[in-house]
Amino acid sequence: MTSPRKRRAAGLWLAGVRLLVLVGVALTAVGLAGYAAGWVWLTTALGPTAYLLLARPGNEASRLRSAFLGHTAAIVCGLACLAAFGLWNHPSVVEAGHESLPQIGAQAVAVGLTLLGQTLLRVEHPPAAATALLITSGITRPGYPLYGLLAGLALLLILVAALARVPGARSGSSAYSADT
Repeated sequence: MTSPRKRRAAGLWLAGVRLLVLVGVALTAVGLAGYAAGWVWLTTALGPTAYLLLARPGNEASRLRSAFLGHTAAIVCGLACLAAFGLWNHPSVVEAGHESLPQIGAQAVAVGLTLLGQTLLRVEHPPAAATALLITSGITRPGYPLYGLLAGLALLLILVAALARVPGARSGSSAYSADT
């Protein structure tokens, strides 16, 4: 007979390996699709989004609707702030090696507006704040970088919806339920 502690440890390992495989499959597929298209589809906002959707299924932030609307709000707010702060053709923070004062303002306002938008839409998805920052920092500028972000997000949401059907992939309220 195994002890409760060993069963909890085995449950944690199982949950962790499940996440390793599911997130690995999803992000590899997004990365390979972007590679085939010749664009960057695998952006920093996708990792936390994949985590929330696959590891925290009982959380409001983990619903596909929240992810879709949260990132949509971030994209709209980020693009609006680029225009409002005159940054549409401004070099990215990576190219410049630092942020300009207008970029700092655009970043702060875009994240704030993203949170306002999520509140009004009655959704929460924290990784969307990263999307707003990617756009207003110029890293994911309008054009192919932004198209790649959009394509990567769309593919990730489709994949997660399919992966959620894998037995045990979204059981319980948390990947760590074996620990509670």
